Amino acid sequence: MLTDYHVHLRPDEEQATASDYFTAANAERYREAASERGIQELGVSEHVHRFVQALDVWTHPFWRQNAHDDIDAYCAFVREETDLRLGIEADFVGGHEDRMANLLDAREWDYVVGSVHFLREQAVDMRGSPWDIWRSTDPEQVWRRYFETLGEAARTGMFDILAHPDLVKVWGPGAPPPAGDLRRFYELAMDGIAESDVAIEVSTAGLRKPAEEIYPAAGFLEMCLEAGRPVALSSDAHVPAELGHEYERAVSWLGELGVTELAVFERRERRLEALG
Repeated sequence: MLTDYHVHLRPDEEQATASDYFTAANAERYREAASERGIQELGVSEHVHRFVQALDVWTHPFWRQNAHDDIDAYCAFVREETDLRLGIEADFVGGHEDRMANLLDAREWDYVVGSVHFLREQAVDMRGSPWDIWRSTDPEQVWRRYFETLGEAARTGMFDILAHPDLVKVWGPGAPPPAGDLRRFYELAMDGIAESDVAIEVSTAGLRKPAEEIYPAAGFLEMCLEAGRPVALSSDAHVPAELGHEYERAVSWLGELGVTELAVFERRERRLEALG
């Protein structure tokens, strides 16, 4: 079994509208790409901040700038016009957990992908934006806050999959990590992860980024596996050509770490299937 659950039907650009990309023809392009690459389980998980209902959760300027679509129309499209699994990529926003839980619980997802992009008002993956956390912040502080927040996100129980769990490394040499053994940061997230029932995403998206590494690093994934957390495999594709990106490499890497099963989801129920 191969899966790709962290998939977006449109690029991140604001001008990439739902009317242009939430179509049966576009969904079929993704389905065809998945079939070519041996991916049996395919789902979509659009960014929550693209939907107007997200403003009931948080009114960050970036969310206000991007929230144009109706989340229920998205759900209806996926359920009624495609055979894809229905997911959502929902940010963890500290202090707004109840509001996000209300938004998520009101819909029947197959799975919810939880991500940490923001540390308070600042973003870890928006270089050059007004919210770029790397403008002046000490890397040691950013990494510490990131993994503390990741642990909080896992502990909420809102998410089925924890997305790109060391996203903080995304810029590679452009925002280099602190010196020394990075496990001191991973450990900050582990209590929350160990106490949760969340699956850990192994994402090949990092190979397309300046980091040039799979998310998460082997040391972090090993700690998650020791805590009994299952693995969900995804590519974070935003166009069909990115679907299943570098999966041969990822499957080989997972085998080296002793991973033999992948998490598979339906109506928020998880089962494990043999990897391969």
